[in-house]
Amino acid sequence: MSEHKLDTPFSFTVDHAAGNCRARTGTLTTGHGVVETPVFMPVGTVGSVKAVTFEQVWDTGARLILGNTYHLYLRPGHELVGRFGGLHKFEGWDGVLLTDSAGFQVFSLNELNKITEDGVEFRSHLDGSKHFFNPELSMEIQLALGSDIVMAFDQCAAYGADPAEVARAVERTTRWLNRCKDVFGGREMREGWERVLFGIMQGGVDETLRRKSAAEIVELDLPGYAIGGLSVGEPVSAMREVTDLAAGLLPNDKPRYLMGVGFPNDILASVEMGVDMFDCVLPTRMARTGTVLTRDGRLVIKNQTYAEDSRPIDDECGCPVCARHSRAYIRHLFQAHEILGPTLATIHNLHYYQELMAEIRLAIRQDRYPVYAAAAIGRWEAGEEARLAAARSTKPKGHRPK
Repeated sequence: MSEHKLDTPFSFTVDHAAGNCRARTGTLTTGHGVVETPVFMPVGTVGSVKAVTFEQVWDTGARLILGNTYHLYLRPGHELVGRFGGLHKFEGWDGVLLTDSAGFQVFSLNELNKITEDGVEFRSHLDGSKHFFNPELSMEIQLALGSDIVMAFDQCAAYGADPAEVARAVERTTRWLNRCKDVFGGREMREGWERVLFGIMQGGVDETLRRKSAAEIVELDLPGYAIGGLSVGEPVSAMREVTDLAAGLLPNDKPRYLMGVGFPNDILASVEMGVDMFDCVLPTRMARTGTVLTRDGRLVIKNQTYAEDSRPIDDECGCPVCARHSRAYIRHLFQAHEILGPTLATIHNLHYYQELMAEIRLAIRQDRYPVYAAAAIGRWEAGEEARLAAARSTKPKGHRPK
């Protein structure tokens, strides 16, 4: 797919900082290629970006994808992937790879886990078998997977958790980050390319805890930092307020990664706050269930209203799906339960996100980001409001008993 020099050290540079907000463009350089930021990472949970080939992912413009430590540990196992030379070779992805730490998945199992200072005991969602995760194992797995960017093992407290529990999660996250660094060292050239460790900030929606977490992880001088513990059920207003605070607490010369946030309007707002990296399953998950994304909000392409619609999904999209296929055809595929339907919808949604990020980078470089973002957010949200209003107007009314 691309030509790169594998032994190139990891680096991040800010190429252009907006003068009227915290938005900036940058360059992530790794042994598996160069990534322009702000960037959106498609999620390849179990070694695949669902419903599409890696050639199709590459053709959307994506150069950085995410792999999931928890799922790959359970199946097929990190030892097996390691024997194949790492996840790049195992799955055939030639670009840059970030792996999460399994922290969010393990803690989201709720009743299936038991947290101690040593780590987390949990039961597999696949077969109920018992497992134990700790910072050392997370590092072992991610190094075997061979990712370019390794995420620290952290504790993500649920939204609405007792404040004392959130405080304990922050303290444990810091201690576990130090254990990750003891194992990994922060950056290491291994098997031909450099892997780097990103720390994760926690603290829920508590400003004091966010400041505490930021100060503790920044002190370790890692190659990059993530904002964790958001998009877990909190109101959008709270998410944006914490994101603005958190991004301002992280170093200007390091990449800032907002984990798990993926609606276009949230990405646009977060870029203005200084965030560089995003990931979310939203575009691929929605595509598989028949929802496609446009600059004017979502289209539930399975709906009857598109049965004879000859237009492309999005007149402004440059993807091959919009160049060739009508809304009516894609709806037909879903109605006929043809696997091509989810594939075409996924290709479109991935293109939409990469085109959005390219527009974002251009607006920053041209010093017009706040105006661009306000217009783009307004257009998306107006489209969403219209979609919801239309859905309400066509919803069958209940019948009162006589």
